[in-house]
Amino acid sequence: MDELSLCLVTDRTQTRGRDLVAVVGECLAAGLPAVQVREKDLGAADLAFLCRRLLAPARDVGAMLVVNDRVDVALAVGAGAVQRTHASLPVDDIRAIAGRRLRIGASVHSLQDAVDAELEGADWVTYGPVYETPSKRPYGPPQGLERLAEVARGLRIPVIAIGGITPERVKDVRAAGARGVAAISFILAADSPADATRQFLEVLT
Repeated sequence: MDELSLCLVTDRTQTRGRDLVAVVGECLAAGLPAVQVREKDLGAADLAFLCRRLLAPARDVGAMLVVNDRVDVALAVGAGAVQRTHASLPVDDIRAIAGRRLRIGASVHSLQDAVDAELEGADWVTYGPVYETPSKRPYGPPQGLERLAEVARGLRIPVIAIGGITPERVKDVRAAGARGVAAISFILAADSPADATRQFLEVLT
């Protein structure tokens, strides 16, 4: 399975009280190919501790661990990638620090952001929110499938769709040109996160 086909973005406030590491472990065992650790309230030391707890089960199944925002933490723990956000260093600065030790994803909310990220050397972009979703309201209104398609047509690097993505919507976002999808609440808040992961994988294959 392509590592970029499905990425679980973590938010430990959405696990319904369950241990985040245990929940992600279930998903990895079910075939999850990538997990992005995005716990914005954690300092560097706590974030590194969490990433190290997730790295072993990810490596066991050949999944990619992506660290949100913190290139220092990603390098320190031996993660596979870092996800650049609006609060991060520019992509070219991250590349200057990390060299080829890390792949770089960039979170973007417009075609211009996406083009800039590609020109600066990003390996992929995560674009959204495509659909309405509470977790993405701070980033503006839903962009919709037409804008997703514009971004996908305008880039050579892969585009990952995020924001309100469910298994039922995978066909539409892939038809619009998305290489893969990222999910948060549909998996983390599910009665069975492993089953929710499998639902995505079934429609992505």
